[in-house]
Amino acid sequence: MTVDSTSRSTSTLNHPHTWVVAAEVVVDDSVARVADFRGSFRTKEEQRIDAVDTYCRACRRPYADVSTSDCAASVDNRHLIGGDQSVRAKRKMPAPPPAGAKLVPGGKFTRYGLKAYVSGVSRPPVLGVLAE
Repeated sequence: MTVDSTSRSTSTLNHPHTWVVAAEVVVDDSVARVADFRGSFRTKEEQRIDAVDTYCRACRRPYADVSTSDCAASVDNRHLIGGDQSVRAKRKMPAPPPAGAKLVPGGKFTRYGLKAYVSGVSRPPVLGVLAE
């Protein structure tokens, strides 16, 4: 078995991308039914398929934007969490109660079991019943 070194890509990236193509294929009703049921279908030989978009499967970024750079998903997951968290805005804390305010404990609600159903906590509202 001989290995061909006729690769078109001359990329020397440490973290290469996994390229996928989103495509549109016009099919008839029977093929559409099979594709909907099985999640895949077979095409005719030498059928031309129109590419809608080309992007990396891992980092979900377009080919034109990141073809010359490493895959962000292979390096770390910052692209999924909105960037570096040390420079993002922190969550806002709720304002403390005014000075001199007294917190009064409320009643306890049973959310599970027969008591919850009888008290109406877990029971769906009855529609169409007139109150007397």
